[in-house]
Amino acid sequence: MAKPDAETTVRLGLNNPVFQENLLSLQKPDRHAAPDTLGRLRQMTWNQVYRDKGLKWEKIVSFKPPPGIDAIYSLRITQSRRATAYRAGDFIRLLTIAPDHDSTYSQK
Repeated sequence: MAKPDAETTVRLGLNNPVFQENLLSLQKPDRHAAPDTLGRLRQMTWNQVYRDKGLKWEKIVSFKPPPGIDAIYSLRITQSRRATAYRAGDFIRLLTIAPDHDSTYSQK
């Protein structure tokens, strides 16, 4: 597989069952806002994701990622919620949507 390029358009990996459950369990305002963010992500390059002040892409350093994953990141998925994810080539693999800001940064 080729080395990931920062100018490549982001592809979404939404198949994680925990992420799906978290997404479908959101209250109505967040449940409607999350797809807007996901749609926006699909139109961005990785460089844009890294720099976007609204997404606030941040490396989580409070715990070690699982084997095979370089790092876990958090990003703003709605006004009040953050998601965890990692980059796998061109894909952003979404893992969870935290119930509050602090739980994004603690190991489950």
